[in-house]
Amino acid sequence: MSDAVQTMEDKVRDALRTVVDPEIGMDVIQLGLIRKVDASENRLHLIMILTTPFCPYAPQLMEQVRRTAQTVSGLTTTIEMGLEIWDPSMM
Repeated sequence: MSDAVQTMEDKVRDALRTVVDPEIGMDVIQLGLIRKVDASENRLHLIMILTTPFCPYAPQLMEQVRRTAQTVSGLTTTIEMGLEIWDPSMM
């Protein structure tokens, strides 16, 4: 992985600290919801999980993550819903 790609991934993770889960009051990085950030020269792909399978804020939270990542990276950004089950040890 190039230094530029690693720097971009780190920059995205830092920016995602501003996206807070409204029910828990902690950001998506603290909660461990962002499982993977994959940057290339022309796109950004994230894998994200939720704290509960039927999270009422899921669409809003995922769109806020996508928008924040896309804004900071300047890259077309997609989010994939991960299949892992969240537990507090991921924090």
